[in-house]
Amino acid sequence: MTEAISVLIVDDHRVVRQGVRAFLETQPGIMVVAEADSGEASIQLVQEHAPDVVLMDLVMPGMDGVETTRQVKKVSPRTQIIVLTSYHQDEYIFPAIRAGALSYLLKDAQPEELANAVRKAAKGEAVLHPRVAARVVQELHGVRQDSPNPFTELSDRELEVLRLIADGLNNADIAEQLVISEKTVKSHVSNILSKLHLGDRTQAAVYAWREGVVRRTDDGG
Repeated sequence: MTEAISVLIVDDHRVVRQGVRAFLETQPGIMVVAEADSGEASIQLVQEHAPDVVLMDLVMPGMDGVETTRQVKKVSPRTQIIVLTSYHQDEYIFPAIRAGALSYLLKDAQPEELANAVRKAAKGEAVLHPRVAARVVQELHGVRQDSPNPFTELSDRELEVLRLIADGLNNADIAEQLVISEKTVKSHVSNILSKLHLGDRTQAAVYAWREGVVRRTDDGG
């Protein structure tokens, strides 16, 4: 008899976790081994259970889904990650995929689609929501022409955030300096990484110095 596909559900909303669990537990060959209400909690559970598949929310307090995905793949490289989110904007899609997510579904997916994605993920096969798949194809077709110009690609606020990243500030410091929430800063950082096709903040800082983004703030003394 084939061993059941083990699944960990990561979402900060209990009602979502309970609903997904209730459905998956009706599916033959799928077993929910644990639930986590935060990215931090999920890392410990991945170490304990080494699940075949993780269903990953993206927007959570503390460690977000992108960073959690990155950490899960470090702890358990064989674990496949399906993003299950309400967000389909570029600033969520591309960082999640770069972090190691195999599949990307929206929370309005049909239950059968979710079960199918879990079964495919266990075999290493990706499933992308049609809207997400379209964006990935467009990105592959159009992105690699020239290096992106930060002064045309980024909004004024994103440029400000990029400069502060290059100055070594963390999200909390940036939020305090710009008088915005830390959640808004995280959104800006994800947007910057996506638009400039960078993997993390360190790359963003190096890029900012290399492209002269930081020096712009020093013009005129």
